[in-house]
Amino acid sequence: MSSDKGNKKSNTGTKMATIAVNAGRKFSDERENSAPIFLNSSYVFEDAAYGQAVFAGEVDGNIYSRFTNPSVTAFEERMAAMEGGERALATASGMSAISTVFLALLSAGDHLVISRSVFGSTLNVAHGVLEKLGIEVTPVALSDLNAWKAAIRPNTKMLFVETPANPTLEMVDLTALSALSKENGLTLVVDNVFCTPCLQQPLALGADIVVQSATKFIDGQGRVLGGAIIGAESLLMDDIFPFIRNTGPTLSSFNAWVLYKSLETLPLRMERHCSNAMKVAHFLDEHPRTRGKVHFPGLSHHPQHELAKKQMTGFGALVCVIFDTIQEAHVFIDALEMATITANLGDVRTLVTHPATTTHSRLSSEQREAAGVYDGLVRFSIGIEDAEDILADLDQALKQLG
Repeated sequence: MSSDKGNKKSNTGTKMATIAVNAGRKFSDERENSAPIFLNSSYVFEDAAYGQAVFAGEVDGNIYSRFTNPSVTAFEERMAAMEGGERALATASGMSAISTVFLALLSAGDHLVISRSVFGSTLNVAHGVLEKLGIEVTPVALSDLNAWKAAIRPNTKMLFVETPANPTLEMVDLTALSALSKENGLTLVVDNVFCTPCLQQPLALGADIVVQSATKFIDGQGRVLGGAIIGAESLLMDDIFPFIRNTGPTLSSFNAWVLYKSLETLPLRMERHCSNAMKVAHFLDEHPRTRGKVHFPGLSHHPQHELAKKQMTGFGALVCVIFDTIQEAHVFIDALEMATITANLGDVRTLVTHPATTTHSRLSSEQREAAGVYDGLVRFSIGIEDAEDILADLDQALKQLG
């Protein structure tokens, strides 16, 4: 049971670092300073009438942890405040957040327009699940606004983008795309996993829904899975919450507690991630072995550098470099001594992966080529280690290539 005593400082602040620490913070009758974990499945009603009122939605109250849990609610409130949304709904993973949005808002006969450069599993759900349910799917080039406009049909219901894209770091002008979406009465959904709310605010740029894989930078230490859906109260509670309540893509209370606490340091971590990534990008861009083969929006010659400056407050932690062949990419990756080889991203440690043979391996070669996932592309998620140590590791690995 929560208590108002001790909650006298209801002002969570207006700056991201303050919101990250204070939003969703409440005290129970035990007067704890750090949020507790509510590891329980159901809740006790004071009397039968109260139980009836809670089930009827006449009063707020916890019913069953599949869809109401204080630890999960705290994470949702903090996540909503940081993304600038009215409401957030937590899910068991980033993919469950994406799948929930698709299945809750689209029906047989509807049409989805999706960026062809989204995460491989997102494309697999679009083509492998939605199309089986009678939902039409059209992939388009992320940055080509004319292609988005041309793809819209009378039965189009949703536009879905991930910007910057995984792993190409291609971007779309969210303000322009949201205007196109509103002109046609569509729902614009943005996967904000690479930026987090610290670097990009899609809702402020006109998006209707933001989805997050909290498994990545939000956790930041590779410990737990989690996802979040953020947007307007009516859209989430009227159209999406019933799906979550009845189908159960539930975030565990333990994971919610971990993610809630992780958000407190997210602004600090993202600053270091961005700073280190900038140094890595410049190092690789100036190295004779990789010059002209680096993808990073913070580089002045990146084709969308000005767009990144316009809609992002930092350039992120992802850096991609393209080698000539799969074999050369694998030799380089294996030569790294500090960077961890894993398909995840957003860790405090520097991570490296080869998307064509891992995260995007289930796509056809044609789909990978269209999405810009070339055979020699290597993706780094730059960590918060000392930048000099990261650069030294890259340097020795590049020397082994000759």
